[in-house]
Amino acid sequence: MTLPDLSNTERTRHRRIREQGRTDRGDLFEVLSAGFVCHLGVVVDGAPMVVPTVYGYDESSLFFHGSVASRSLTQPASEVCVTVTHVDGLVLSRSVFEHGVNYRSAMIYGRPQVLTGDALLAGLRVLTEHCAPGQWDYARRPSRKELAATTLLALPLAEASVKVRSGPPTDAAEGDDLLPDGTPRWAGVRPLTPLWSPLEPDPALPPSTPIPPHLLLR
Repeated sequence: MTLPDLSNTERTRHRRIREQGRTDRGDLFEVLSAGFVCHLGVVVDGAPMVVPTVYGYDESSLFFHGSVASRSLTQPASEVCVTVTHVDGLVLSRSVFEHGVNYRSAMIYGRPQVLTGDALLAGLRVLTEHCAPGQWDYARRPSRKELAATTLLALPLAEASVKVRSGPPTDAAEGDDLLPDGTPRWAGVRPLTPLWSPLEPDPALPPSTPIPPHLLLR
């Protein structure tokens, strides 16, 4: 199945550093698949609020918790902007002016829908499996009381913008790019790679409790 390119609207059009813009929807999915925390921007009682929250996604929607700002998000006209950003490294140039960051980012705009019933349960599964694959089938299902206390929203992936910066510094060596001893100034990238630490079991667990296999894979 061929997916359509990302939308080109006034909000998603790349105006600055256009060469870092991406239009392939696969690039959006790559950014979303690389993390599980987004920042939800919304106006609550006339004031802006940006809320960090976990997310999951499928080919059509982004699913995220929204209870902190639910007073505004439950209104039909609520417009939001959700961002996801990954830092891949510091770009250390010869000139301070040319320093930068290698990154991948996505901005998604639209009106989210509050999920209920079977859609709520399905969205929670998507979110859980995105953060910890295999955990949905291992953990206890949410009770009716827990579902009633959960606000989950689905934001269509119809209007989105993606930008990516990778590679070395772009500033060229100049005549004065030498240290006092005559050696060239170093320039390059300091990569940043996320790494999971060893599992920390709940102290209340019996010592013989086995670790589920799906958690050993991450």
